[in-house]
Amino acid sequence: AGALVTQGTVIPDGMLALGSPAKVRRAVTEEEMTQGISRLEAHTAQIMEEAKARGIAVGVVDRTGRILYEKYFGYRDEEKKLPINRDTIFGMASVTKSFTALSIMQMQKDGILSVDDAVSAYIPEFTNKNQKEPVRLSHLMSHSGGYFPLPRIVVDKTAQEMGIKDSLEEELVDREDFAEEGIRRVAGRLDSQTHFTGRPGQRMSYCNDGFGLLSDIVRRHSGYGSFSAYLKERIFKPLGMERSNISFLRNSLDENAATLYTLEDGTWRADHDYENDAFVLHGGGALKSTLGDMLKYVSMYLNEGKSQDGTQVIDRDSIEEMCRPRQIVKPGVYYGYGLEMSQMEDMVLVEHGGSLPGVSSNLCFCPQKGIGVIVLCNTMDVPVYSIGTMALRLYCGLPLEAERIEHMPRSWSEDEKRELAGDYISGEGDRFSIKELENGELSMEVNGTPIEMKSVYPWQGMVRKKYSDVYLTAFRDENGTVFAARYGSRIFPKA
Repeated sequence: AGALVTQGTVIPDGMLALGSPAKVRRAVTEEEMTQGISRLEAHTAQIMEEAKARGIAVGVVDRTGRILYEKYFGYRDEEKKLPINRDTIFGMASVTKSFTALSIMQMQKDGILSVDDAVSAYIPEFTNKNQKEPVRLSHLMSHSGGYFPLPRIVVDKTAQEMGIKDSLEEELVDREDFAEEGIRRVAGRLDSQTHFTGRPGQRMSYCNDGFGLLSDIVRRHSGYGSFSAYLKERIFKPLGMERSNISFLRNSLDENAATLYTLEDGTWRADHDYENDAFVLHGGGALKSTLGDMLKYVSMYLNEGKSQDGTQVIDRDSIEEMCRPRQIVKPGVYYGYGLEMSQMEDMVLVEHGGSLPGVSSNLCFCPQKGIGVIVLCNTMDVPVYSIGTMALRLYCGLPLEAERIEHMPRSWSEDEKRELAGDYISGEGDRFSIKELENGELSMEVNGTPIEMKSVYPWQGMVRKKYSDVYLTAFRDENGTVFAARYGSRIFPKA
């Protein structure tokens, strides 16, 4: 029958099947595929309008590297009406973490380290002095080092305090003195913690500091001199990712870099400040890339670690280890090494998102079907994961929208109401409060905004948002006292 090409979209031969595991699937017709693409694009337009997104790039690729779908919405610069293309630079934010984890897995394959090693063996500034058990590389790779969220130590403030500036001749990302100061500050602050989410490996709580330590291990022990240089030589070059880098100033000056749109104190700001809120150590979110480059990257996972020219970037076993569920994020969602995974009908959805000022990003793929999706946006706080998931489901032959979990009704017990009530404050600046109402129900406010939370399991509540469900899970000590609660991906200590 041949591939169908419609509206710039290539639909492969033998398109996968529609339906759920409980039904016999059938091949998707060309008409159904065209209708599905229309729904996907309408969904993207709706999200753009709701979140005031200025520009979005969406791409779908298969394991052979063939681009199945590619479309650009809005502008890289709204004021100048400059279009987005395959080479437009976007911030990746936390999608960077998969690159950091991949680097560690490469170094393990090279015999330089083991993910079971203690972090202190590679970073002497990190003494692990207040924890009874060693924090291992694997713990940092799965956000389970035991650390509560902390204020971000940022690039611009650190450089200012050191009396140095970024320049094209001597970039901060490659300066040894800047890296040494960054690791001293980050490792020292982690070592100063005396209260923990649990023992190392016990609970997942999102930790940018941990991935910062991992990238410094790459810098120190890989032989490449910097995390930036390692990624360039070991990942970007083998995959042909010619527009990708760990840099700040270089992207700010790039003519085809997206303008960043950030809402601050109720006012939108548009700039090219790729240093804004950037973490001092780069493994948590410093990557900049393009749709074209990221499609090559996600295709590598689908192709069991190989680039499209057959270069072995990483072995199959290491990819399986990265995609192995290790820590629970919420019911049905788990974290591996720099990647998150969940069930998608009878298949697996592997993904990671990112968020920074002027950045919303999402990478997702299905190993069974060999389909990967990249969604990039130059506006903060845009739910691009919803676009990515819908695109993945479409090209995997599934209903475009997953069924939402409907929990059995339950009421909070007296113990739960007494122990859950209180304030929970994150070092990153977020907070939520829970209190008991006169009718016996619990009410919740997140950063001062009331939200509806329902009890779904003992010591667990759920907040239904438009595009996702956020769970609250309380943690208790041996006396039954609530000392913290995970809301979303972070554990907040109880004040």
